[in-house]
Amino acid sequence: MICYRIDLDPPEGLRAHQFRVTLTIPQPLPEQGLSLPVWIPGSYLVREFARHLSGIEASQGRREVVLEQRDKATWVAHCAGRGALVVRYRVYANDASVRSAWLDSQRGFFNGTSICLRVHGCEAQPQRLELGPLPRGWQVSTAMAAADAGGRRFDAANYDELVDHPVELGPFWRGQFKVHGVPHEFVVAGALPAFDGERLLGDARRICEAGIAFWHGHTGASAAVARPGRPPFERYVFMLNAVDDGYGGLEHRASTALIASRRDLPRRGIEPAGDSYTTLLGLISHEYFHTWNVKRLRPADFASYDYTRENYTELLWFFEGFTSYYDDLLLRRCGLIDDARYLKLVAKTVNNVLGTPGRQVQSVAQASFDAWVKYYRPDENTVNATVSYYTKGSLVALSLDLGLRREGRGTLDDVMRALWMRSGAGVIGRQGSRQRAGGGPIAEADIAAVLKEVGGRSWAKELDAWVHGADELPLKAALASFGIGWSEEKPTLAQRLGARLTDSGGTLKLQAVLRGGAAERAGLAAGDELVALDGWRLKRIDDLAALQAFERPLPLLASRDQRLLSLTLPAAQASGAVTLSANPKADAAARARREAWLGGGIT
Repeated sequence: MICYRIDLDPPEGLRAHQFRVTLTIPQPLPEQGLSLPVWIPGSYLVREFARHLSGIEASQGRREVVLEQRDKATWVAHCAGRGALVVRYRVYANDASVRSAWLDSQRGFFNGTSICLRVHGCEAQPQRLELGPLPRGWQVSTAMAAADAGGRRFDAANYDELVDHPVELGPFWRGQFKVHGVPHEFVVAGALPAFDGERLLGDARRICEAGIAFWHGHTGASAAVARPGRPPFERYVFMLNAVDDGYGGLEHRASTALIASRRDLPRRGIEPAGDSYTTLLGLISHEYFHTWNVKRLRPADFASYDYTRENYTELLWFFEGFTSYYDDLLLRRCGLIDDARYLKLVAKTVNNVLGTPGRQVQSVAQASFDAWVKYYRPDENTVNATVSYYTKGSLVALSLDLGLRREGRGTLDDVMRALWMRSGAGVIGRQGSRQRAGGGPIAEADIAAVLKEVGGRSWAKELDAWVHGADELPLKAALASFGIGWSEEKPTLAQRLGARLTDSGGTLKLQAVLRGGAAERAGLAAGDELVALDGWRLKRIDDLAALQAFERPLPLLASRDQRLLSLTLPAAQASGAVTLSANPKADAAARARREAWLGGGIT
């Protein structure tokens, strides 16, 4: 068994943000390869975790072993004999995100990809993680299987499993609940004293119930005893780090790491919670849905991970985009939000995509493939050159779901469940029952085939246009057939200008210039300062009210690299934000379709 011992080495380690790692390899190869992953699954960017590793050394008994570094993240230990190889090193842990590692006097957290060297040739062997002494009052939380009663040793079947179980350390808040007999744990670090943990637990439980019911349906001899099938894990852990300002999450096979503003958490005595709490619930729903859709049902390209390089796929529009579609929809179906709030969230996504000129340049399949160089590295031209596989992918899901339901053959829910069951292998037994093991690698051809079977016809034309092309989605007409009204608000000043702006210290600057907008046609560029418009000095965004209706060309004075530019800002027409609402005049058939969609059924 490969063994990793993780020490905090207080007090120096806590002050210096460092973990001390001791890796023991019982039977090393004569030329034993070691490497640290360059990325973490679920976050598609090469992050070079090895840059935080230092002081690496190795020994066999009393003999020092020579470590030869082969590249940025790979070493070879030149061993003698079959004696156990012990490798020691330190990891700098000062990244508060969900992707890496953190350690200070208040909290510890790490992903195995940031801290556990991969032992070449031993990836399939059992792996053990052992924690050294912790400060008084600190707890441990992880979904990894405990190997002792003290909760300091944990076992994984192989390296992939080891690094797919993040570990939370510290004096955090902890709560538990069960969903159909399956234990769930929620830990929160950094919450305010008024944090309402019971409300968070109750809402999270409803999300988990909806997620399990979605994927596993109901089993039983009658409705009175019907219960959803068991999920593909024996225990699940939510780890939330509450900070002053932050947002994000990363999925794992039986847990998720979350980060959110502590002001977004529910507080005792404050009812109802605002939009920010709804956003947090959507994040919880999103990452929990990923437990099925991407961690198990996954791209064929991810059948096995290569931790040394980028792992490309064109399917993130499905695995991230469809998850983004269902995260808020499940909030509606489990009653945490009403129709009006759900439609507001859909409209937000629609406006995000419509406000991205890059949607007409790049397909979501291309955006998926280019995630490694574009999505996580946005710049001032990103909005013009690319589209988000999250947002447009979720609208592709919406378009397919409404289309399937309108034609009356099935739903996207049916498609997802069919893909889950058909991609699995064999039959597994759990607590005396037997059920098919769902979830496995799929290709786009599998998605197209199941869509055809469920929908009763080929959807290849739609996939080609919406996924591999840059065609606009037929959302307005589709929503209308479900009794959803579509209207546009008056365009804002920024929309009429065709730019994204920021003001600070009496200076108004352009963050981005949208392709085809008035700002671009005037010759403006990202980084330019807007000095005066129509003879009036500009200091803040509100000053752009001088544009009024923006119906005639206006003289503009701008500054670029300390040079003044005399330009003409042309008149422009722009669309305002879309709003969605239930149409009270919709016919009975449209209302029935809407109720079935938002409630999870089919007419």
